[in-house]
Amino acid sequence: MTTQTSPARTPQDLDEAITGGIGDSPLRPDGVLKVSGEYAYSSDLWAEDMLWGATLRSPHPYARINSIDIGPALRQPGVYAVLTHQDVPGENVYGLKVSDTPVLAEDIVRYQGEPVALVAADHPETARRALAKIVVDYEVLEPVTDPERAAHDDTLPKLHPGGNVVRYQPIVKGDPEARADVVVSDVYTLGMQDQAFLGPESGLAIPAEDGGVDLFLATQWLHVDQKQTARALGLPLEKVRFTMSGVGGAFGGREDLSMQIHCCMLALHTGKPVKMVYNREESFYGHVHRHPAKMYYEHGATKDGKLVYVRAKMYFDGGAYASKTPVVVSNATSLGVGPYEVPNVRIEGWGLYTNNPPCGAMRGLGAVQPAFAYELQMDKLATALGMDPVRLRQLNAVEEGSTMHTGQVLDYPAPVAELLERLEKLPLPPENRPGPRDIRTLPGGLSNTTHGEGVVRGVGYSVIIKNVSYAEGVDDYSTARVRLEVIGGEPVAMVHTAAAEVGQGLITVQQQIARSELGVERVNIHPADTNVGDAGSSSASRQTYITGGAVRNACEAVRAAVFDRVAQRFGEDPAALSLSGGKVVSAATGFVADLVDVLGDDAIEETREYHHLRTYEMDPVTGQSPRVHVQHAFAAHRAVVEVDTELGLVKVVQLDCAQDVGKAINPDAVVGQIQGGSTQGLGLAVMEEIKVEDGKIRNPSFTDYLIPTILDTPPMTVDVIERADPHAPYGVRGVGEPPTISATPAIVNAIRNATGLNLTHTPVTPEQLCGL
Repeated sequence: MTTQTSPARTPQDLDEAITGGIGDSPLRPDGVLKVSGEYAYSSDLWAEDMLWGATLRSPHPYARINSIDIGPALRQPGVYAVLTHQDVPGENVYGLKVSDTPVLAEDIVRYQGEPVALVAADHPETARRALAKIVVDYEVLEPVTDPERAAHDDTLPKLHPGGNVVRYQPIVKGDPEARADVVVSDVYTLGMQDQAFLGPESGLAIPAEDGGVDLFLATQWLHVDQKQTARALGLPLEKVRFTMSGVGGAFGGREDLSMQIHCCMLALHTGKPVKMVYNREESFYGHVHRHPAKMYYEHGATKDGKLVYVRAKMYFDGGAYASKTPVVVSNATSLGVGPYEVPNVRIEGWGLYTNNPPCGAMRGLGAVQPAFAYELQMDKLATALGMDPVRLRQLNAVEEGSTMHTGQVLDYPAPVAELLERLEKLPLPPENRPGPRDIRTLPGGLSNTTHGEGVVRGVGYSVIIKNVSYAEGVDDYSTARVRLEVIGGEPVAMVHTAAAEVGQGLITVQQQIARSELGVERVNIHPADTNVGDAGSSSASRQTYITGGAVRNACEAVRAAVFDRVAQRFGEDPAALSLSGGKVVSAATGFVADLVDVLGDDAIEETREYHHLRTYEMDPVTGQSPRVHVQHAFAAHRAVVEVDTELGLVKVVQLDCAQDVGKAINPDAVVGQIQGGSTQGLGLAVMEEIKVEDGKIRNPSFTDYLIPTILDTPPMTVDVIERADPHAPYGVRGVGEPPTISATPAIVNAIRNATGLNLTHTPVTPEQLCGL
């Protein structure tokens, strides 16, 4: 309930009446439900008389389809539909950046797991049995699996009409042939990481009386899904309505379509609701992964440690279809020297088509791969120079006013050196503990494989740079509708956006902004759907920045309308008014009126957009641009590891992070994001890799694809600093991705420090550590 206040109290006193605003850490409304198992995810959806959809997928990475016989499947009792590419009512192609992905394969399959046919049946087991009865005659072809060859070898098959290069981007600054006193170089490789979200792809499509369809689903971007689906269905946008259902994690893996078009096709074809839920193995085939990379790096420096040049060539395996590969190349090249001042740069980046699994968005998009390389290079350079690796980083760190190698000037705080300084001051874990040591704290100790023999300790650092929001000329915006009215005798705000809550706490952030801007306790969040304007994707660490800006703008418009009413009724100056504790307050006279009385039976509703500063494409030859990215974020990690050098086992003992967040809208949520991102980076450092051989996934399960558990997660100290970005709403800076990026190289640098091995591949495996 709204706290009652006396008219004699000041505006500052009245601010105390509202809790849970900006800078507070209110509990998430979905938090208890999720941990108690009561939260409804999209896989829990149900409709009367619904059917179950299933997908037939190619067993081959590359093959020609000679024929498809669906007759045996159609004759199975309980089967309502079997669809192929001939049944796609609209365009049989879609794509995020490039429309190159078939809804259902026509004459060629380009990766193992590509959808070929669909089934709708009255039971999921019936649907699976029907899939087994579809007969596809394949002519198996030799797959293209080496991305570096795909970039340069014209004798390889062209997987798409334009060839095998999705995007090539060079960046040149200064003298690309510059020389230096001390030079280090190496070749770095990064394996294919999976987003490993626990909620599988799922949705429920319901045919509508107007000939359209309503889809309830888990996604990251409602409007882009809607547009792609509408084109494939041959329907106008207004007849394809999407509503967000509970999302069990995303991390980029839900930016591309999975079951959206398929589920809607089956529902429209049968006239019945259709539900689709992937099992875990199908999920590995049914969504994109992180781009594997091969990167050639060379750093040159003066004898006192100043960087002279960086030269790099990077190859990114995009798999069968483009997805976000063009953006990966953009981010990787534009961030490829790290948060360092470098006068001379020559970087080349290629994104390639292969017959490996499709790769797309994943947390830290395009910044993870080069950060692994340039941060291992910085440690290698420090060793060659005989310098402390932290001092070397601080000596070369960018700061506000620095010019990036793309030509962009950092016109906001860039506290890179400070992050490292603060990180160094955090206490290290004790190394020599008195008395016998609990073997469970040792690498492999939980399996009783060691009692401390051959265990060595190492410490490693990293600091990284990551862009926030979309870049290179994209008009990145969000839309918010805010309604203020009286319900049950108190003022209540309703916030309606299409922004996807994927576990990052966006619902809470929207409530906090509305409470602070409108001075009301109760803020409801309307379910996200396509009945309001686009909010963009829940990716690129952008939603608090962009959708937060839209909610703020809409709230400001509502507040202005309230003040206009007050000015007309009471003769108050609108410029002197504020809202606090459910009351209208004047800076000059104090309490003016209860908000309930001002609103009466009327509601005030406003819709506003927020657009960030304009960005510009990189020059295709030089990579130069006045503003490639709207904002950069910075994070630093220190990792302490113990390595059993005999067994090749690693335990991360401590993983500390210092990060600039601009403004912590919800401090507890910020810490949670940093800890979660750090754990995902830990997974990439020591265990997570999809094994692909000849285009085929060899470990499509959580039995063989390992992810960190609570037993793998070390103590973490998080040092959050707030250096406000003057261009961003409330000064915020994207939080979610940077810790994932910096955790991985810090851990690998710590392992190298412990073992003395020149490790160049992540994840680090026991075989690498044992020299096998």
